[in-house]
Amino acid sequence: LGAQSTMDPYGGHYLNRDAVLSGLGASRICQLVLGCTTMALVAHSAGFSDTYGTFCMFVWCFCFAVTLVIFTLDVARLHGCMPISWDNFTVAFAMLATLMYVTASIVYPVYFLSRECPSQGCEVRDYRIAVTVCSSVCCFAYGAEVFLTRAKPGHVVGYMATMSGLLKVVQAFIACIIFGALANDSEYNRHIATQYCVVVYSLCFAVTVVVVMLTVSGRTSALRLPFDRFVIVYTFLAVLLYMSAAVVWPVFSFDKKYGTPSRPDNCLRGKCPWDSKLVVAVFTFANLVLYFTDLVYSQRIRFVTQSAA
Repeated sequence: LGAQSTMDPYGGHYLNRDAVLSGLGASRICQLVLGCTTMALVAHSAGFSDTYGTFCMFVWCFCFAVTLVIFTLDVARLHGCMPISWDNFTVAFAMLATLMYVTASIVYPVYFLSRECPSQGCEVRDYRIAVTVCSSVCCFAYGAEVFLTRAKPGHVVGYMATMSGLLKVVQAFIACIIFGALANDSEYNRHIATQYCVVVYSLCFAVTVVVVMLTVSGRTSALRLPFDRFVIVYTFLAVLLYMSAAVVWPVFSFDKKYGTPSRPDNCLRGKCPWDSKLVVAVFTFANLVLYFTDLVYSQRIRFVTQSAA
């Protein structure tokens, strides 16, 4: 009897060299470098304050921490110990991180960058410009990971790598933006019809999150019914619900009988109910388009699955 050692051609027993030298590894290294640089610039001189600054700092710290964990587990070949569907988790997080970075890259310069030098000096403005640039470039690094891991014709991949799975992440993220606008003095409780819209947003968001969580955890069988059929039926109902909200919300927010057609002159930026109502209306239509697109792609995914079977 003898012991035989099987060496992996890309990195030996323990370390995965391909996790570093591949295009996917390069994109994650760029994410870590740019994320660390962004946080360092903010902490050194750029600074942040108030709710919007705290949100941006949370985005950079959260994405850096999760990316570091993913990169470490992938290099050390320890992701198999995680009780989740690794491929579904990584592509879902990459999509979420892309959206979060895009948002932070817009919010930070809007609230912290101006043409004139701030009271702290022009050096602070230069640091804030550098933060904006690093954060914006990092969007492309996370987007590159989504591009590299997305579903390709003829390849068997996890559901979250498909267009339908990626759209689920975008839908949930946009719903969070809607909730933020609703919480920012949107006056949604003035009418029963606008309260109905809140129920629509909440219901669709909850089911979308459940679908993502079941997929990432690898427990889609817990539904006790065909997953693809459940996704299609739910997406169809979400399209109908969002279609009704896309009609009801603008009417009860901007019609002369119920609301204000134009923005009041005495509204302060960031504290104007009319602005919040407009944000909700815009992103309601955006999510309606996404759910409809999702419905189309869900039909396509089901057909491929049946053919493969």
